Amino acid sequence: MQQKAMAKADCYIKAFDEPCRTKINKTAINTNPPRQPCLNFMKIMQKDAEDRQMKRLARVTKATALKDKGNEAYTKEDYETAVKYYSDGLAEVRDMQPLYTNRAQAYIKLGRYKEAISDCEWALKCNERCIKAYVHMGKAYLGLKKYNEARNSFEKMQEIEPWREKMVKEYLHLVHMEENRESQEMTAWQELNKGERKCAAVPQLLEQLSRPSQMALYYCGGFEILSQAVNECTGQTLFRLNNGFSIVSSNDTVRSCLLQNTNDPESQELCVSVLKLWRIICLENDENQKMLMTCPVTRQSIVQLVISDHVAVKRECLELIGLYSKTSHGRRLAIENLNLHNLVRNLMVCISEPKHEQETTASCILENFATEKRFCIQLRNVLTDSVIVPLTKMLTNFGKSHQHIPPSLISALGSLVRDDVIRENVALNEECWKAFMAAVRLCSASKHKETLYLFLGLIINLSTVTSPVIQEHAVLLCDCCIGLLKDADGGIITRATGVLSVILPQSSEAVQHVIQGKVIRTMCRLLKRNGQAATKYAIKTLAVCTAASDLAREELLKSDKKLSILRHLLSSSCDEMVSGNAALCLAHCFELDGVATCLLGTDIVLLLLRHAAGDAERTTVQQNAAIALGKLCRSEPRHLDRLRELHGIEILHSCAKLIS
Repeated sequence: MQQKAMAKADCYIKAFDEPCRTKINKTAINTNPPRQPCLNFMKIMQKDAEDRQMKRLARVTKATALKDKGNEAYTKEDYETAVKYYSDGLAEVRDMQPLYTNRAQAYIKLGRYKEAISDCEWALKCNERCIKAYVHMGKAYLGLKKYNEARNSFEKMQEIEPWREKMVKEYLHLVHMEENRESQEMTAWQELNKGERKCAAVPQLLEQLSRPSQMALYYCGGFEILSQAVNECTGQTLFRLNNGFSIVSSNDTVRSCLLQNTNDPESQELCVSVLKLWRIICLENDENQKMLMTCPVTRQSIVQLVISDHVAVKRECLELIGLYSKTSHGRRLAIENLNLHNLVRNLMVCISEPKHEQETTASCILENFATEKRFCIQLRNVLTDSVIVPLTKMLTNFGKSHQHIPPSLISALGSLVRDDVIRENVALNEECWKAFMAAVRLCSASKHKETLYLFLGLIINLSTVTSPVIQEHAVLLCDCCIGLLKDADGGIITRATGVLSVILPQSSEAVQHVIQGKVIRTMCRLLKRNGQAATKYAIKTLAVCTAASDLAREELLKSDKKLSILRHLLSSSCDEMVSGNAALCLAHCFELDGVATCLLGTDIVLLLLRHAAGDAERTTVQQNAAIALGKLCRSEPRHLDRLRELHGIEILHSCAKLIS
């Protein structure tokens, strides 16, 4: 219609005798416009803006209230109602991002994935960096089995916030699991339809095992045959697709033996067969692991069977839990579904039985679970009952019977105390320290090097916590370590030195004790050897001792008159801790008469100056080196001449502000 009208107007214009033009200019300019109407217009505009702001604020308040109602309905799993409240909120405010992401989450629960994706796209229009939108979009694409799109959504999260790498990896693993599950199930059905004999045996066996009220040996034999049929991916998948988990767990005879309601030999054999079957069908199969952990019978029985009196049952149970502990996915499933308090307590019981082969398996399980932050967080509240009490009892019993303390026990505990809260709780427990010292003495006397080595590492880790309990036992701990410094094993010597380096700063009494024990000479010998860890520990120990006592400084000078060891560390070490402590030791020694004079003609000024003017990030090293230079020049003014030759005064001035 517009085009027709324009064409018609062109025809009219062409029909005129002359071009259409304005012959008289009637434009009038008002040189003195009234001010009052303009002011009224501005007031009207301002009032309109305020009215709009008030109305929007009222709509936002109403939309927020509807969002809260939707969240409440979502918590109650009433997803339809939640969607209605979120939609009513969006009717009030169309650009409220949380309403879109919350409604998308509810749509996912209802299986309405396309609508969820649409809401996520609208949320991203409101906020292009919205992480929740990408999370829900990835889940919705996963529900639609669009795996590449799901991956792209999850990976976008890491692009926006790189520190979410661990969470993104978990979501990508979820996509991988779903893709694998679909592929496995498709392959399994295809092979079953082809009439493969081994594949057809799985549903037939499950049908026979679903018969109720049979003898325990009947089911035991069936599970043994079934275990051979499901030892591959296709068999594992067919077991799941044919409702195998429910058939096994719903059987009254099987449930009775798993819950240890019967203790006859046939029931014990049946229990072993079931656990073995579960382990085989879950081996490298994430979906089956997930299905097994959702069975109530599994959650009830698996923790208690860890301490079964029947050795074969205990072994199979630990092997099954060990299977879960080897992967992040398996650990997460176990943490979410099992009673961790009872599990850890029962694992500690297994570890305390060194005569049985399950000791190592139980320790490995505990070590693996300790790598999960969620596991440690849940364990914090029950640490005393689950770990500390059985641990101290265990170590005390070993000491009384002079049995060998299993290395796996100390290794597992070492993994647990990596958690800050658990480490602090153990470090503040007096009974633990008494047990540790008794265990160190036992290991030293019985020459169990591996266990002693692990124990010393554990003590080093725990001693990083400042504790009155450590201060109380510092002298006895140092006394044990002084004896170990004569050991033939270099690793034991290094770790004993490490214990001294962390214990001595907490106790002046212990410092005096080790100085009387001639530890300074031993530290000097260690510093002459090549070994980064030993050097760190030894120089720190020297720094603590020389700071506290003139006797320690004199002992150091007797061992090394020219302080060549400390000078060598300053010239060769790139480690900040080593360089800083070496400079600190020198500063302490310069307080003795004649030391600075003995160093005339050496490179001491140059070495200290290099560190004082060194890397700006190594402020501790700079400070210690500058202090040492000051003490050196004050004790022997001739060193000041050398400092001026090297333009050291200017260098020190330039870095003084940085150090302060």
